[in-house]
Amino acid sequence: MMLDIKVIRENPELAEATLKKRSAELTIAPLLLIDERRRELLKEEEAFRNERNSLSKQVGELKKAGQDATAQLEASKHVAEQIKSIEAEKETLALQQESILLNTPNFPAETTPVGADETQNVEISRWGDEFKTRNIASPKDHWDIGETLGWLDFERGVKVAKSRFSVFRGEGAKITRALIRFMLDVHTHHNGYEEIMPPLLVNEASMKGTGQLPKFRDDMFKLGEDDLYLIPTAEVPLTNLYRDELLSEAQLPIQMVGHTPCFRREAGSAGRDTRGLIRQHQFDKVELVQIVRPEDSAQALKNLTAHAEGILKALELPYRVVALCTGDLGFSAAQCFDLEVWMAAQGVYREISSCSNMTDFQARRLNLRYRSEALSGKPAFCHTLNGSGLAVGRTVAAILENYQVSETEVAIPKALQPYMETLQSTLSLNL
Repeated sequence: MMLDIKVIRENPELAEATLKKRSAELTIAPLLLIDERRRELLKEEEAFRNERNSLSKQVGELKKAGQDATAQLEASKHVAEQIKSIEAEKETLALQQESILLNTPNFPAETTPVGADETQNVEISRWGDEFKTRNIASPKDHWDIGETLGWLDFERGVKVAKSRFSVFRGEGAKITRALIRFMLDVHTHHNGYEEIMPPLLVNEASMKGTGQLPKFRDDMFKLGEDDLYLIPTAEVPLTNLYRDELLSEAQLPIQMVGHTPCFRREAGSAGRDTRGLIRQHQFDKVELVQIVRPEDSAQALKNLTAHAEGILKALELPYRVVALCTGDLGFSAAQCFDLEVWMAAQGVYREISSCSNMTDFQARRLNLRYRSEALSGKPAFCHTLNGSGLAVGRTVAAILENYQVSETEVAIPKALQPYMETLQSTLSLNL
């Protein structure tokens, strides 16, 4: 489960050093103490079980010979109590070990830059010319132009729900629908993903499987009476489709794409990007998930990132690719590339996709394995990957800021125009 305790046990110094790349506070000392005590208990238990077997044999022989076996029976009773006590301690230690492992992040990949926080992320590349998107001298922020055009209604979103919920109206709703269809079409027809429509509510096992629980419980929306959670991303239900399954190697790679609303409390983010569409409690996202062989996951991450980049290129939105450093990695990720889209009015790049390789971290939690031909058919853990392809609301925000042609007009990206025209033409169909 989670991190492999055998790896930690066999090379504790390396495991400790690797985790400390993520945070100086992380240590494996408690795990090692628990693991050492559990192995001691296993030896003690084995010795007591051997003693019990020996006593049982003695009792049988004494009774057969018509002799008194009281002492052996008393000794056997004492041994049984010792075994019961050891089993109880083992169970307690197993729960403690599981709790620590469930809250311990993935080991960063060797190729992940070492750094303390987001200021030490490494820019890999840029695409597009952000200055060409400045169609007017002083573009408006997306929340201003969005409300001016009648695309966005923040005030009524707050009235219906609470702050950081938004309403998309008229052309705003249409371009959102067009973007979702466009993204799904590209990923299914050109990139080879299978489209999935998953549940929006998942159980606790699903949240644990992909690493949201127990670490990020405060960030989840939960339906208490039903013991279900609103999904924070389609990564959760898509990856969990294969939980507790043993796949054939021929089934890999698995590539899935799904559009869903996503729900996040955004605990601890007060004051950060709270205006507009950047950090909402509810937002739409098209998510990419891959399940692959371990030897294929490094290349799969490059491919998945390129698939997400392809959407930005098609929409002609300038962006940059950033390699997250060890101190800024997501909990389950070993390596991550963020795609940050240019926001012309704000004059900054904003995250629009995070593409991550989870290696076998999630697969261990999910018990997701395949029969490896390289291991003569023996089970091995899969590697899982995911990334946004893309966050839809943030894409709308980027279009609003980058495609302004006047203070009251926003152009539609060429790649999206056929989709908008299709939506218009359906109005004249004889239904």
